[in-house]
Amino acid sequence: MSRYNEQNYSGTLSQSVDTATLSRTFMMRVFSWMFLALTITAVTSFIWAANPSLMMLLIDVEAKGLSTLGWVVMLAPLGFVLLMSFGFQKLSAPLMMLLFIVYSVIMGMSLSFIFLAYNIGTIGTTFAITAGMFGTMAIAGWFTKTDLTKFGSILIMGVVGLIIAMLVNFFLKSSMMDYVISIIGVLIFTGLTAYDVQKLKRIGATVENGNTLAAKMAIMGALTLYLDFINLFLFLLRLMGGRK
Repeated sequence: MSRYNEQNYSGTLSQSVDTATLSRTFMMRVFSWMFLALTITAVTSFIWAANPSLMMLLIDVEAKGLSTLGWVVMLAPLGFVLLMSFGFQKLSAPLMMLLFIVYSVIMGMSLSFIFLAYNIGTIGTTFAITAGMFGTMAIAGWFTKTDLTKFGSILIMGVVGLIIAMLVNFFLKSSMMDYVISIIGVLIFTGLTAYDVQKLKRIGATVENGNTLAAKMAIMGALTLYLDFINLFLFLLRLMGGRK
């Protein structure tokens, strides 16, 4: 090997190692924030569901529906996602972190309703299955050499179709359609997990860790994977049944 080739190979290897290190460091931050948010959501959900006085704050007994706070809790998560997404450039890293933590608390409050609808054994089993499926697809997304970009684009379009189908079934109230939607939802968010991990891995290789941009990107990455996990969990829960 000539001296030029040796230097070229050494430079390429060094760049590859640096890129891999950047990706690993970035993804560690992403998963740390994601796991923190999931823990906050799970604890909040359990505490809220176990305390009747707290649940009554979300329910209007006379109207037999949600209270004003209940509606705020159900709709606020979408507002937080939009705020963090569209305000990415203007929001500071500490504010993004605070919003993500508050968001995970509100999600826990909204998910407390599942304890009223499903047996706790079903919820625990579904959570374990979700964790296993999510972990498997995350590993696949990290190690696969196949470019999942086109696959991810199809899945994102599938999410749009899924939302439309759910809105239609809200009025039709078809149990068969609900079952089909749940199956498709599981397939879509299982695939999106692998796609999003690969995408974030590539982003991490281009972001210098330790700066404000990296911190904000890590929060948004954690939010993406958090949503994949939560949606996968909810669609699996609908398939598992075990309603009270």
